[in-house]
Amino acid sequence: MRFICVAMVVALLAACGGGAKSVKTDGPAGSGAGAGTGAAAAGGSLFDRLGGLDAITAVVDDFVTNVTADARIGAFFAKTDLAALKKHLVEQICAAAGGPCTYAGRPMAEAHAGMGVKDADFDALVEDLAKSLDAHKVAEKDKAELVALLGTMRGDIVGK
Repeated sequence: MRFICVAMVVALLAACGGGAKSVKTDGPAGSGAGAGTGAAAAGGSLFDRLGGLDAITAVVDDFVTNVTADARIGAFFAKTDLAALKKHLVEQICAAAGGPCTYAGRPMAEAHAGMGVKDADFDALVEDLAKSLDAHKVAEKDKAELVALLGTMRGDIVGK
């Protein structure tokens, strides 16, 4: 079974590698600036406001840990190649957020065909994503924008 994205990660979700970095809401991408109200928070692409590829990768790493441990939806990921899932989620989020990435995975409807994902499953996934975004101090406005982007995938994931 592939991945129940993304949500959003749906928007969420494009391609990076990372560690325990926080998603920044100010300062240029890669600057290491913390949460705040700088120029990047006020403008720029969502990709930039999230902190770029390293920050998105850190959120995705945390998110995948959350969903695989979630008793409500973890079974969907039992036979999933988690490294591939993370790669696709990073690509997907990066691209959706206006970053330089291109999503190279399968279309959502195809990837979720036969999985029987229900609305409650999708909602649990979104909750897990929100938990990861909060842990990385993503601004509420940016979190809402990302979740809204990813939410557009619900129809291609639920009931397939």
